[in-house]
Amino acid sequence: MDFHFCIILLRPVACLSFRYGNANVWKIFTDLFDYFPLTALVESEIFCLHGGLSPSIENLDNIRNFDRVQEVPHEGPMCDLLWSDPDDRCGWGISPRGAGYTFGQDISEQFNHTNSLKLIARAHQLVMDGFNWAHEQKVVTIFSAPNYCYRCGNMASVLEVDDCRGHTFIQFEPAPRRGEPDVTRRTPDYFL
Repeated sequence: MDFHFCIILLRPVACLSFRYGNANVWKIFTDLFDYFPLTALVESEIFCLHGGLSPSIENLDNIRNFDRVQEVPHEGPMCDLLWSDPDDRCGWGISPRGAGYTFGQDISEQFNHTNSLKLIARAHQLVMDGFNWAHEQKVVTIFSAPNYCYRCGNMASVLEVDDCRGHTFIQFEPAPRRGEPDVTRRTPDYFL
């Protein structure tokens, strides 16, 4: 049994209202996001989410008790799961992005220990090689959008977990926009 962990970018297409004559299909599609799960757990060992940890969440049962059928609030633990980032500094920090927090290795180690986890797999940050290890390989960022916005030149990756819970990364080269000759690997300042 192979598992593939990949964050897929989904976004509503506003042109649906032109095709169907009104915005009902677009609204139904965007409302669907209020039902999507915030996290996943692979073989009770790999915690998968978009962003990172929250100072309001100590264990997985805290997440299981959320009333998920709602738009994600602009602050609080649900928001933190989507927008927090690992950091080289210890403890909790204020995120420079304006939502969520930064969390240090001490925080991820405690969360993993409390929940008997081996790995936190997340996706929220652009990483040039498609994946980036943090916190002594207890946290990994997996970025699945090659050549993000047709200007970053980054690779993308997918984490594959095998039956023995071994893992490998499948990487994808950046692709140029149609008609452009090549891709330049340059991280825009606002991603640093």
